[in-house]
Amino acid sequence: MVLAALCYAAFYLLDRRRHKWPTAPHLWRHATLLGLMGTAVPMMAVTSSLKYQSAGVTAVLLTSGPAITVLMAHFFLADEALTVRKSTSVVLALGGALLLAVQGESGLPDVRQANPLGYVLVLLAMLCSSGMTIYARRFMRNLDPFDVSSIRIFAAALTVMPLSALLVGIDLQDVNPQGYLALGYATLVGTFSGMWLAFYNIKRFGATAAAMPLYVIPVISGFGGALLLREQITGGMIAGMGIIAAGIALINQQKRT
Repeated sequence: MVLAALCYAAFYLLDRRRHKWPTAPHLWRHATLLGLMGTAVPMMAVTSSLKYQSAGVTAVLLTSGPAITVLMAHFFLADEALTVRKSTSVVLALGGALLLAVQGESGLPDVRQANPLGYVLVLLAMLCSSGMTIYARRFMRNLDPFDVSSIRIFAAALTVMPLSALLVGIDLQDVNPQGYLALGYATLVGTFSGMWLAFYNIKRFGATAAAMPLYVIPVISGFGGALLLREQITGGMIAGMGIIAAGIALINQQKRT
């Protein structure tokens, strides 16, 4: 996040014609809150959950996030009311996540029973992320996506960096070349570009559509974890993913009709 913040700062310094430094107080107020509750807290929670369960299980649990977003949008956004089809999709998606939780799947080859703390951390991340998606759609749709994303990253970085130094420490000696490549990818693609596109989706297409990319995560993380990290794709994970996929199909069908 610090590196991504520096990338945003570089744009303000080198391209002053198109990107002037934001000064509006309401912009800083809204975007800072989005950075704290919509970025810093979810990212720390998801990262911490990987100590207790595999990337695949975490990814499958995260796919219930859009269902939570749809449910919250019904109560807080007038233009995204909950229909019968959406309600069914919410029940299916949450049911898939609940199936994983009941079975206690960890997805790790050396851990049979998952630590419930992993599920709690993912739930916290989803609630914060969904809540701030609704907040952004309701109060920030007229703000510039680039300015919002830059302030969001600045606020998140300033929050996470001291906590990381205090609770975990900073030691770059153990980081190998692959780690630095992963860091560069996370900076440029996952954070710098990802945050801008995430807010643009919220502003342009709405809270429900902005939550849809989460459905790609379990496929990439599940199979990627199995290929690169020797994590297990269990029957419970496949069943949970299948139930969530049924909810996805209903939401997509709703959008087409």
